[in-house]
Amino acid sequence: VVWVGERYGYINREGAMVINPQFDWAVPFSEGLANVWVGDRIGYIDKEGTMVINPQFDSAQPFSEGLAAVSVDERYGYINREGAMVINPQFDYAGSFSEGLAAVRVGDRYGYIDKEGTMVINPQFDYAGSFSEGLAAVRVGDRMGYIDKEGTMVINLQFDEAEPFSEGLARVQVGDRMGYINKEGEQIY
Repeated sequence: VVWVGERYGYINREGAMVINPQFDWAVPFSEGLANVWVGDRIGYIDKEGTMVINPQFDSAQPFSEGLAAVSVDERYGYINREGAMVINPQFDYAGSFSEGLAAVRVGDRYGYIDKEGTMVINPQFDYAGSFSEGLAAVRVGDRMGYIDKEGTMVINLQFDEAEPFSEGLARVQVGDRMGYINKEGEQIY
């Protein structure tokens, strides 16, 4: 994504302009599509710059696992790559899919849905992160821990901050101290 004057466009790896600056805002491509702003509405373009899903959304996430979270009239749902609404707008917030699940907010609580829109982990968290390596960081009150895909707390609520797992480790913070834990919750560094 590049910004030229008042518009956003796209360059390739060699720096050549491949999609002329014409959008009010733009984000990087994900799964072959990029969400772009035209005025106050968001749509999706392909890598040739063709608008494949017309600007119609108030808010939109990049595609992940074949679906993208979008909002219409302040309610979030999910579209497929053809722009069809496959999970009706019914959430107060919706995150991207990761490992087959997406965090959604209902009222002031977060839970997780599957790709059919079924609530598989009931809204019970003050914050819910994306799944990574089978675990997701969640917040209850002022503490964070990790749940598995069944919603079981596998690393107890004990951290001020908790990041996603990567290569078997996750960065956590307690007070002003940061370190890394493994999937058993043991401090490594």
